[in-house]
Formats: sequence, C-alpha cells, structure tokens
Amino acid sequence: MSFLRKYIRKYGKMFAIAVLFLMLEAFCDLLQPTIMSKVIDDGVATGSMNKVFTLGGLMLLVTGIGALSASIRNVISSHVSQRFGAELRSDLFRKIQSLSFERMDHFDRASLVTRLTNDVTQVQNFMNGLMRFFVKAPLLGIGALIMALRLDIHLSVVLAIVVPVVAVLIVMNMKIGFPFFIRVQRALDRVNGVMREYLSGVRVVKAFNRFDYEVDKFKSANDELTDRSMTSMRVMSVFGPGISLVVNFGIIAVLWLGGLRVDNNQMQVGSIIAFINYMTQILFALMMISNVFNMFVRAKASAGRIGEVMVEDSGMPGGGAKAEAFTGERGRIDFERVSFAYAGSAGDPVIRDFTLTCLPGQTVGIIGSTGSGKTSLVHLIPRFYDATSGKVKVNGVDVSQVDPKQLRDSIAIVPQKIMLFTGTVADNLRWGKEDASEEELVQASRMAEAHEFIMASPEGYGSRIGQGGVNFSGGQKQRLSIARALVRKPEILILDDCTSAVDVATEGRIKEALRTYAKGLTCILIAQRITSVMDADQIVVMDRGEMAGSGTHEELMLTCRVYQEIYKSQMGKEMQPNDAE
Repeated sequence: MSFLRKYIRKYGKMFAIAVLFLMLEAFCDLLQPTIMSKVIDDGVATGSMNKVFTLGGLMLLVTGIGALSASIRNVISSHVSQRFGAELRSDLFRKIQSLSFERMDHFDRASLVTRLTNDVTQVQNFMNGLMRFFVKAPLLGIGALIMALRLDIHLSVVLAIVVPVVAVLIVMNMKIGFPFFIRVQRALDRVNGVMREYLSGVRVVKAFNRFDYEVDKFKSANDELTDRSMTSMRVMSVFGPGISLVVNFGIIAVLWLGGLRVDNNQMQVGSIIAFINYMTQILFALMMISNVFNMFVRAKASAGRIGEVMVEDSGMPGGGAKAEAFTGERGRIDFERVSFAYAGSAGDPVIRDFTLTCLPGQTVGIIGSTGSGKTSLVHLIPRFYDATSGKVKVNGVDVSQVDPKQLRDSIAIVPQKIMLFTGTVADNLRWGKEDASEEELVQASRMAEAHEFIMASPEGYGSRIGQGGVNFSGGQKQRLSIARALVRKPEILILDDCTSAVDVATEGRIKEALRTYAKGLTCILIAQRITSVMDADQIVVMDRGEMAGSGTHEELMLTCRVYQEIYKSQMGKEMQPNDAE
C-alpha cells in the first residue's frame, strides 16, 4: 500500500537491525543439528567423551548466542511495532478529522471505528510478526534445505517432492483465505454499527421497551460475524494439518531410505538424525510460512480498508499558498446563486438558486418548514459542505479558496444537535476559546442564561459533564452550547434552532443579551418558532430549498404567503389582520 511507504522509510533501519539479529538466531538454529550429528558419530559412536564434552560445549555456546539474539530481536520488534501502530492510528485519526462531511459520508461511522482499532491492530501484529517470526521462516527453511543437501544428496529426493506440494498448499491457502477475511471485517463493522446505534439511542430503546428487538438485531449481526469467522477458520484450518501430513510423510520416507543406506554403510546414524532435524526445521518453517500467509491475508484486508481512508481526498484545500486571506468587510456573507445537493441524493438539490447578502452587525433570521434546507444552507458557510454551483463568500472571499481552519476560526456555530463532551463545564466552554479566562466563561454563561444553573451545581464550573451531557436537561445543554459559542467572540455567529428546548422567557433574555453582544457581529438565527425571528433585521423564508421571501416581519406579513401561513399556524388566525395593518 502506498500510504505505508512513509512508515517503511521511518522504521526501515530498526527493522533491518531486528532482521540481522533474527538471521544470527536462524544461523545458530541451523548449526545445532550438524553439531549434534558430530556428537553422535564422532563422540558417542567412538566412545570419545572428550569430543562429546567439547562438541556439547560448542552446542551450548551456539544456543546461548541464539537466545541472546532472539531476546534483542524481540525487544526491537516490540518497540518498532508499537510505535508504528501508534503512529498509524494517530495519522488515520487525523485523516478522518480532515475529511469534509461529504467525504466522510462515504464511510459508515462504525466502519471507521473498526478501521481505527481492529484493522490497525491487524497491520501492527503483522509488522511485529515480520520481525519476530515471518522473516525467520524462509531463512530457516532455505538454510535447513541447504544443510540437508550437504548431508546426503540422495535423501534430498524426498525434499524435492515435499517442498513443491507444501508450496502449492500455501498458495491455495492465501488465494482462498483472503476473500473470507474481507467478509469477516465487514461483519465486524456491522456488529460495531449495531452496538453504536444502541448506545446512542439507549434512552429511546428503554422508553419504547424495545429490548427484545435490539437483542435480536445484535444477535443477528453477532451470529453473522460468528458464522463468517467459523467458515473462514474452517477453510484455513484444512491447510495446516495438510502441510503437517505431507512433511511427516516426508520424515517417514527419510527414515526408511536412511535406514537402507545405513545398512549398506553409505550413511551414519548421526547424519540421519541431523537430516530428520533439518526436515523438522523445514516443517516448522513451512508451518510458520503458512501462518504468515494467514496473518498476511488479514493484514492485507485491513491495510486495504485503512488505505481507502488514507487516500481519500479531504474534499477541500488544506490552506497554504493556494488559500486566500480575507479581504472584505469582516462578518459579511454573500450567497450568489447557490445550489447544493448531497452526494448520493440522485441529484435532487436541497438548495436551489439561492442569493442573499448578510451585512456585518445584522441579525438574519431564517425560518421555514422542516426539510426546507435551512441547516443545509448554513452548513455551506463554514464549509462543512461545498456548494454544487454558485459561490458562498465570507468577508468578500469565496470560501472554497480559504483555508478551512482560518475560515472556521472566525465563525461560531451552535448546531441543531447539541453535543457536549466528557469533562468539566469549564472544559466544554473552552472549546470555544482554549485560553478563555474565568471571567470570560462567566460573561458568556450569563448571556446564555447558563450561569445560575452552573453555580447551582456542587462544583460550579468544575462540575463534571457525563457522556453527551446526560446529567443536564435539553434546555441546559442548549444554553451551555450557546455559551461555548459566545466565548469565542466570533465575527459570525450561527444559531441553528438552538433554543427549541428553552422557554420563551429565557429565550427572550438570551436574545436581549445577544443584541448587546452582537454589535458588529453577524448573527444568523435559524428557528422553528416565528417569535424567535420576528425582531430580526432581516428574515429569510425558505420553502423547498428556495427563498420564498425576504424582509422584515412587517414586510413579509404583507408580501409572503408562506410566512403568513407560518404566522397563522403558530400565532392564531385572529391575530393576523391586526398585525398586518
């Protein structure tokens, strides 16, 4: 995989050092059967204890050198593989963060979690195995083959039959096994997806007593993973015993042919024992190579899945020489004949030919029915998505030509779906500004009407927030999210229906505080309640992705049918004539 070249260059030297120690270990292993044959033929057979002790001492020395080499190799391989795995995981996480929403939508969220954890672990384990066992296997196998040929060329006929048969089995193992492990990883994605969905919606599951349904759904995904894993392991398990059977038949043939040659005084007993040891080493090497390919097909499948993410284009320029700096009025937003469609939505645009200018210091309200494209529109401003056609400009510059980091530093957004992170209240507020002082946190919280309930907590701003903010109500989470945005002191503030869980009186106080705070600040306020946008400087009415009207409340009550219908449905028909006069 091309993305692995970076790591090969970085860890190549340490890998080579580990392989050198591994080669020394393999060399020591190959010497031992030859030394042992000398002990038997020159020492035991002749009754020379002096040679037995001398050759035995040499054998111990060779064993000690091999053990020391193995220990050093293990230390290096563990260090390199752990560092490699940590860096790969970190790089993959950074890559995922760099993806635009459009590119991220190409991947299932559970699949990304699996790639970041299980798939990286598979590649890391293969890297570790390369330095510990996998390179040793062919060295040991080839070395044992050469040593066996040196002992007796006639018995090597057995090897000429056994080795090709085992090689065919290994190739079949690899070709058949790879597709199975791809299916196993996909099944694991589904298990993670079901579990992730359950944990995200556990309150709804409990509210509707859907335990049995969720258990059955998880059981179905879990059974699929089990079945595919068992199928893959059953297929792969045939090859190991098959290789053992072939090599053991080879050992029997060596014993039979060797016995005949000893009877004819053409070979000594020690040489037969050494030949069998080399056959055993060849068996060990071939079995190890078989395991190498088992791990290789898993690692290859995992590396391919990681590579799919790593080679994915981020979907936006990352800044640098091509990225422009802001040149116009700070806080100005221009939509110029903008259309937008989500990828995979059959080309149906959710925004059609939209044109609007938001001036610095203005509060612009956006209202419309559910699905009219309000949230999709404001997502184009911080470049969560790019417009399909037309231009979105911030501070006079097309956002597609601005470094996304620079662009988002000037924008604060309170999303429709509130997300708080595990940590303290202060930690969450400082997401808006990392170096915010205590005074700035308090000021932002007061404007968001959050200070009182924060201070009512036992530890105030040091109070812990549970995962997703489970220990706060919906309205409290919305106010904390607003405070987090206000701490940033941005040029553009986007409030995406973020007061839906707040009572009208509290919402009024928040809006009053924002009027003071928002002088010189462009504020875009998306709302379902018409009372939330009635006093905005400009109100934009959206209907099926198009602008149905634009103006003040009074102007829209006279000119915009869609706005009139929203007003009537929320405020009552009897109030409309008086307000319209």
